[in-house]
Amino acid sequence: MRKAEFETITLEEARAHRRQRAGAPACPQMTLAAPVALEGVGLHSGHAIHMTLHPAGADFGIVFRRTDLDGGEAATDIRARYDQVGDTMLSTAIRNEAGASISTVEHLMAALATLGVDNAFIEIDGPEIPVMDGSSQVFVEAIEAAGLKALAAPRHAIRILKPVIVEDGLKRAALLPGEGFTLAFEIEFENPVIGHEVIEADFHAQDFRESILSARTFGLLKDVEAMWKAGLGLGGTLENTVVVDGDRVLNEEGLRFDDEFVRHKVLDAVGDLALAGAPFIGRYEGLRAGHAMNNRVLRALFADSSAYEIVELGAPATEAQHKAAIPAE
Repeated sequence: MRKAEFETITLEEARAHRRQRAGAPACPQMTLAAPVALEGVGLHSGHAIHMTLHPAGADFGIVFRRTDLDGGEAATDIRARYDQVGDTMLSTAIRNEAGASISTVEHLMAALATLGVDNAFIEIDGPEIPVMDGSSQVFVEAIEAAGLKALAAPRHAIRILKPVIVEDGLKRAALLPGEGFTLAFEIEFENPVIGHEVIEADFHAQDFRESILSARTFGLLKDVEAMWKAGLGLGGTLENTVVVDGDRVLNEEGLRFDDEFVRHKVLDAVGDLALAGAPFIGRYEGLRAGHAMNNRVLRALFADSSAYEIVELGAPATEAQHKAAIPAE
């Protein structure tokens, strides 16, 4: 409740709100209200890919099924978890013990995490998530159109209790204690268009979807051409990738934000961190970090049981929190 609204609320309404908060049930887990069908090209293969997101029950998590493969669940199902990450070269790829994999999961995972989708069963007929427009925007819009459904099970979060930091040369990723969930990112490129960019984002802010999840993936033209020669990035176009050549952005429409590059790095971090399996209470900081560093900090976190705790979301607020939210009687 915003401070501006305090003046219009009556004392009886305040008391009723307090009683409601004190007896409020736990925040429920969420799934999709209806299936969501999407299709597009794979960023690296260039092949057409069809994908359907299905509702799933409580505590199911996010599970992908490769419908183009045979061999039953053990061969085709891939759980979206940090310990299933097998490759972080150009995107985040997860794989099962049978070797089946799904790459470029981070943009979809960012959309699911931001919308609060805890459980979904995803059928896909190829080895990578379709790139769509290079951001999470299309996924967000499709999921919102289908709607969400609350499940009869409480939602949990991972509360960071002490700093967990991984470093590799100039790269750094950290998970730190804090309230809510904030993300800070800093990038440094020699390219004059990208250069040095810094951002701080509040995951729970109303404009997070628009300001972060619509930022597109990007690359330098010389790197894109090298990928093409290596048989990668075959689905990349100016429709789904911001391409920079020297001091020019080659996309006719230009950038969606002046600092779209660092915003997309935050998007990637949200998607990579979603592989923890639950939302965070704390703070993430990335310095020149990428998919590999994001996965490393998750592995470091879960390797130290004293660095985190699992808490139930939506538990009754403390008296101090009530006083902060309700005008004095």
